[in-house]
Amino acid sequence: MHSDPCLSPRTAHARVAQSGSRSAVRFVQRLRSRLPFIRLRTLMMGSLLATALVAGPALARDLIVRTEAGSVKVTEVASGLQNPWSLAFLPDGRMLVTERPGRLRLVDRDGSVSAPIAGVPEVHARGQGGLLDVAVSPNFADDRLIVFSYAEPTAGGARTAVARARVDPEGLRLEDVRRIFAQNEDPSGSHHWGSRLVFAGDGTLFVTLGDRFHPRERAQALDSHLGKVVRIALDGSVPPDNPLVGRSDARPEIWSWGHRNVQGAALHPQTGELWTHEHGPQGGDEINRTRAGLNYGWPEVTYGREYVTGRKIGEGETRAGVEPPVLQFTPSIAPSGMAFYTGDVFPQWKGNLFVGALKFQLVARLVLDGDRVVHEERLFTELGRRIRDVRQGPDGHLWLLDETQGRILRLDPA
Repeated sequence: MHSDPCLSPRTAHARVAQSGSRSAVRFVQRLRSRLPFIRLRTLMMGSLLATALVAGPALARDLIVRTEAGSVKVTEVASGLQNPWSLAFLPDGRMLVTERPGRLRLVDRDGSVSAPIAGVPEVHARGQGGLLDVAVSPNFADDRLIVFSYAEPTAGGARTAVARARVDPEGLRLEDVRRIFAQNEDPSGSHHWGSRLVFAGDGTLFVTLGDRFHPRERAQALDSHLGKVVRIALDGSVPPDNPLVGRSDARPEIWSWGHRNVQGAALHPQTGELWTHEHGPQGGDEINRTRAGLNYGWPEVTYGREYVTGRKIGEGETRAGVEPPVLQFTPSIAPSGMAFYTGDVFPQWKGNLFVGALKFQLVARLVLDGDRVVHEERLFTELGRRIRDVRQGPDGHLWLLDETQGRILRLDPA
């Protein structure tokens, strides 16, 4: 009889009864003596397998990824961050990084991460809320100004707010912190804050604002900031050429409306127009040319459907008077940061639009022909990580924020 370590003692005894042989009895005795070792080895193998499954894909410090344009090296530059949300470059190449729990940090060119920068106001760090985007003034060399958005706690709930401050990188502190904008409604709940910040070519500031989930119908209301993109001056005042200035039934800060949850925004490098993307519900993530005075439909016109039930939302996918998206993703990829690439490090990617994804854990590379997306390549699925932000650095490299592992990653030609 061949020894089989997977047999139970009961099965082995049955074989003894059938054969009645002394060799079978000796086999059972040997099996009983080996059972503790067999059980321990099985337990250890199971534990190792479970650990591998929980950990997910591993990333070495440098990872080579094949793309349509050749091989790309993904290099870990910094780590140890908690829920990093946004990345912004100072003129000297150092980086400001927000952590959603409410910390702003300075990351040196060698990847060293500073202690938290002092002076950040209290944030509503619940659900999707907290310290969100950060952007550096176009005139930073002279004014040292940055702006940042955050979920601001209020007596009634919380709202998306924007502050400006002067940053002292050497002293790790913010000075002259001033709130320059806050939504005029503060519903309860912890979802859909928006909140990307983009400086326009004329120095004004675009702020994207979520619908806060439950009061989604307010995205169509012009007396509300919910579900809007607004445009303000750096001191918080309203530019006189905003599209709704002078209307008694509308907030003058509004640039566009009918948005759900805009978490990506960038200026088109040729036209200077604002492009944004927003999360759909179940399907219907959108990329939009976000123009002054236009309605983008939510929640009356959408490609998405209700969670759980899958029921249709609103009137359908298109309607007269509603601006259609440049591109929509169904199923949803859960888009995050977004950047047009204009550098020379990857000349084959010049003019492409890059969109990070949380749910699908990738970066979508979109090739444009004018205002049309003519090709999509899905990159870096090998990482298996939620990509929270995508930025082009002053060095011409593309940079990613890995939210899952709290890291800053740089892309290099391999």
